[in-house]
Amino acid sequence: MFLLHEYDIFWAFLIISSIIPILAFVISGVLAPVREGPEKLSSYESGIEPIGDAWLQFRIRYYMFALVFVVFDVETVFLYPWAMSFDVLGVSVFIEAFIFVLILIIGSVYAWRKGALEWS
Repeated sequence: MFLLHEYDIFWAFLIISSIIPILAFVISGVLAPVREGPEKLSSYESGIEPIGDAWLQFRIRYYMFALVFVVFDVETVFLYPWAMSFDVLGVSVFIEAFIFVLILIIGSVYAWRKGALEWS
């Protein structure tokens, strides 16, 4: 029989962790002063008057570098628990992890050949 009272701590944690950010937004919306004017609409550059246009484009290379970093960072997160319990898991899990790493290697070779990893 499935008993729901075993999950009381989980539900309490879920409810409390959902209420705290909502409460923070509501309180800041109520207590925050509302002052509109030209100073509020200007861009802020460390207390210095902005020079030129505040909107400028960044090269896509920065975003590509960040995306490649995130992919390999997530790979590490997925592979670490697998490596810690390698002796308990069977051969099928080893094959799955091997395929996972193979796909990531193919992706990094593709990014390398396309020039996404070149900084200059």
